[in-house]
Amino acid sequence: MMITMDIRIRQEELERATLSPFAKLSAESAGRARPEESDPIRTAFQRDRDRIVHCKAFRRLKHKTQVFIDPEEDHYRTRLTHTLEVSQIARTIARALLLNDDLVDAISLGHDLGHTPFGHAGETALDEVYREFVPGASFRHYKQSLRVVDFLERDGLGLNLTREVRDGIHNHSKGQEDISFDTQDSSGTLEGAVVRISDRIAYVNHDIDDAKTAGLITEEDIPTECVAVLGHGHSGRIATMVIDLVRQSMDKPILSMSAPVLDAMNRLKDFLFLRVYGPSASGARVEELRKAAELIKALFRFYMENSEFLPAWRESELGTVEGRARVACDFIAGMTDRYAERKYEEFVSGKE
Repeated sequence: MMITMDIRIRQEELERATLSPFAKLSAESAGRARPEESDPIRTAFQRDRDRIVHCKAFRRLKHKTQVFIDPEEDHYRTRLTHTLEVSQIARTIARALLLNDDLVDAISLGHDLGHTPFGHAGETALDEVYREFVPGASFRHYKQSLRVVDFLERDGLGLNLTREVRDGIHNHSKGQEDISFDTQDSSGTLEGAVVRISDRIAYVNHDIDDAKTAGLITEEDIPTECVAVLGHGHSGRIATMVIDLVRQSMDKPILSMSAPVLDAMNRLKDFLFLRVYGPSASGARVEELRKAAELIKALFRFYMENSEFLPAWRESELGTVEGRARVACDFIAGMTDRYAERKYEEFVSGKE
């Protein structure tokens, strides 16, 4: 045991000797809600990464929509491939800045565990129908991701992750807001801030790629002012953003990007919300999103009236409207696209 214990200690010493003074060292983690003995081989953040990769919610990401619902084309991103692309970009940035890439990897892999089926259309629909039954309630996928790792995995036990990974998961999303470096990032670590910006770098590029494949846009539709700064092509744009971020952030306690690159990235995000995600998308896509939203809402209403179909281990919470709504929200958010469609066919459409 002493020989293997030396492996983790050696890794912790290597972090201390080689990482930036602004990196979060695994040996200095704030710990877990339930204290545990240290692993003989893995650092605390490596252990968190492994728990996330092996959990059920992570496996379900492969059948959850990123942007395009139930695509027949084999190469559209899913929520899982989005997660892997975020992880790759974030680890590249972290290694260049000598930050803790194990912490970055764990946050990246866990950041979307709470996402609903059918992408952001599902998230919006679940938020709206939840508030039908519990006014003032809300559903946000980043909060749900934390709920997954804290509670829902292992039927109420959760994964008992370190505080740093939990913080990064909870604070990864900017929604539709512009990325800005003018104020202190809400992430508690630089590694969490890296994941936050990597999530944006990943999706503004791969969603353009998928939208082109779907025929919604062409390369010529991309705003010329963005092309002038970021260049042409998926990999070229990512490289420009990543290299700029690393150059502007090297040996600093905060992340930064040059004004032209930051502005171009934010403009790409606005372009996507206008042409791909929102009501200005094609009529067929708007109808697709409407149907997905109605499916989510119909399922929620069914479970509110038929709570016997909700998970048995949550039975003690079903006695009130608020409790039943919370359980229904958790259950539907955890579904894959195809499972939600199957339950809709079984319980709703077949009864109409």
